[in-house]
Amino acid sequence: MTFNCFALPQFKAMHRALVRKSKFLSLILRHAPETIGLSLDANGWANVAEIIDRAPSQNMHYTRDEIDEIVATNEKRRFALNSDGTKIRASQGHSIAVDVELPVLTPPEQLYHGTAIRHLASIQATGLRPGNRNHVHLSADRETAIKVGQRHGKPVVLTVLAQALSEAGTPFYQSANGVWLVDAVPVNYLQFPT
Repeated sequence: MTFNCFALPQFKAMHRALVRKSKFLSLILRHAPETIGLSLDANGWANVAEIIDRAPSQNMHYTRDEIDEIVATNEKRRFALNSDGTKIRASQGHSIAVDVELPVLTPPEQLYHGTAIRHLASIQATGLRPGNRNHVHLSADRETAIKVGQRHGKPVVLTVLAQALSEAGTPFYQSANGVWLVDAVPVNYLQFPT
């Protein structure tokens, strides 16, 4: 087997292009569909053909195969296609009002929230709030929460007493990619690291 020294740079360039296109899909499906004049329905679905037609207005060009590849290969499973593949939506993380039709579920006893240490004082004062998103995002394991926290600075992991909060009447949801969602977490349902 021989190695083509020219294939690796070409592969990296294609990967970078798909990552860039995936990030743009996140923007238009989670935060700003108006960027390309796109309309989402009440459940966050957008027509795939409209994205392909309208994205060039922002110098983004998609093929149907690229959209399918982005959905299939995104390790965080950020996107979903409907049953006939004509519509796409973001699985969670919206800052715009959509109902992604998640059922209320009973969470495990504990869930985890990764954040940066610099946010601790605010969280200790007000609890976890969704900020500019519709929900607070929680992880089922500490390792994932650490990775999330690292994106924001020096990470810290908070333990959420999820089952107790659920029993107190707060609904929990789980997105298709396993992320737990909740409207907010009051301070008395949080355990802070010592």
